[in-house]
Amino acid sequence: MDRGDHKLYHVHGFDSRTYLETYLSDKEDMAFKDDTLLFPMRKFHFALSQGHIKGDSLIDISMGSFIHHLYSACDFFKEITILRPSERCVMEMNKWLHTRTGAFDWAHTAQMLTEITGDSDQSLEKDIRLKAAIKQIITCYPHKQNLTDGILPQADCVITLAFLDATSENLQEYDRNLKRMSNLLKPGGHLLLIGSLNASYYTVGEEKFHLLTYDEAHVKKALTDVGFTIDHYEVHNRKAETDLTNYEGFIFIAARKGESK
Repeated sequence: MDRGDHKLYHVHGFDSRTYLETYLSDKEDMAFKDDTLLFPMRKFHFALSQGHIKGDSLIDISMGSFIHHLYSACDFFKEITILRPSERCVMEMNKWLHTRTGAFDWAHTAQMLTEITGDSDQSLEKDIRLKAAIKQIITCYPHKQNLTDGILPQADCVITLAFLDATSENLQEYDRNLKRMSNLLKPGGHLLLIGSLNASYYTVGEEKFHLLTYDEAHVKKALTDVGFTIDHYEVHNRKAETDLTNYEGFIFIAARKGESK
């Protein structure tokens, strides 16, 4: 689908704080709690708590400057590297990481973790533990063969949330970007992916930004073509009632990269 006048997140950039306030805050009129907050936290926690996805290193390559989807990861991986295709989002995340004045307050999502895990002690400790596990937050480049300027060791697990949706202009580019993402992962490693289904835009402030339109069948085929085995998938139907964005739902997939031959 032609993206028309919709801007590209990684090219034009957006106000990262406005994005957080619109889609991930604890404001009473924030329509996306079930979709953008609880669903990713629940699914990543579910996948990791099964016990077979763990290791030394995890790479998170997502859009935006959010961190709530990573709370469970610090229980299963020693080191977390965060990649973002926007310097503004890297700056926003570093504010939170180093507890600087004006950092976005994620206390509401740490509390939500209690609802998901049933452990009331976790909300107080999780923010500290996650910060300790994060070793670096760096800018990446979606359309370069090597997503980072330097050499990044392959990870045991890659987590991605909406990165492919926001940075791929067409289905062919989605497939190529997925292959580049696969290169970040060790053979036999795990990919945890969440993407928006049948979307075309989202709004930040007064500006509309591109989302790639694709369905469940395409993402599953793209993963198989790149060499992944899908272990689990689930579709979450949209709960938000707003015209700020037009996705129909989200897909969660846990997949395993094929071993080298």
